[in-house]
Amino acid sequence: MNTIWLDLLGARVGYYGKKYRTRVIEAGEGEVLLLLHGIGGHAEAYSRNIMRLAKHFRVLAIDFVWHGLSSKPEFKGVTIPTYMDQIIDLMEDLGVDRVSIEGESLGGWVALYMAFERPELLNRIILNTSAGVVFKPETIETGLVEVRDEEGIKLLRERSLNAIDNPTYETCRKRLEWLMASPERVTDELVALRHAFYNDPETKRALRSVFEYTFDPKTSQPYRIHEQRLGELNLPTLVLWSDKNPGSGADVGRHIANQIPGSTYHCINDAAHWPQWEHAEEHDRVVAEFMQGGSLARENKR
Repeated sequence: MNTIWLDLLGARVGYYGKKYRTRVIEAGEGEVLLLLHGIGGHAEAYSRNIMRLAKHFRVLAIDFVWHGLSSKPEFKGVTIPTYMDQIIDLMEDLGVDRVSIEGESLGGWVALYMAFERPELLNRIILNTSAGVVFKPETIETGLVEVRDEEGIKLLRERSLNAIDNPTYETCRKRLEWLMASPERVTDELVALRHAFYNDPETKRALRSVFEYTFDPKTSQPYRIHEQRLGELNLPTLVLWSDKNPGSGADVGRHIANQIPGSTYHCINDAAHWPQWEHAEEHDRVVAEFMQGGSLARENKR
């Protein structure tokens, strides 16, 4: 039976950063690929991918600040710019000038924000079921995309707050099941890991603030990316989506890709919000090919 640490056999775990203490799971050499998890998550979101991708790149999966075992600075209501600042701090400590980033959900939002704010620091970005894009009313009204964000985010907010306020194995499992197309893909080990993180008093306090702030569209609105701006993006971009992504399905990912000049689109079937966990081999093949400048199968292009 595979476990997280069997999947990560040969990886290193350590801490980088001067301004922030960033926990990193790392393997490989060469071009740096940062893997960014979603809200409430941790570096192990990519435990099934790190070693396979490390055959080609220097791969670092991180815990965001306020998450996992990274530092918990005072929460002052500034989220996305703080995550970007953490990445820059990490890069400075690593001594690298440019990186590529894959971000899942919140991580994709951070990657996209950084692509506009600090594009000179990036080689490529991969938007994995990314959050943070605001669509024009006419995009939704004309049926170009079917956005069910309100329903999906409401359920995610409810399960996130339940898990952090009352972190039992049951509430942690329910939170993780939101990420998967099939509940049985949530392993007991993954539940135990999330339960351990959420029972840490410092993490509980930090994530309670992060959840309340981020799930409120009014407070997080200033950092969202309006779809009109996507046409300005000037970086090689892979939009990696799934057919059962809760809140925004494959049509949303395809629409985002259509707005980004020269982007590549790939949909992983029978997956929800963690396609990198649910179908790790397909995810890793697609990401490695994109990172190496290859083209994906024609049927997965726009």
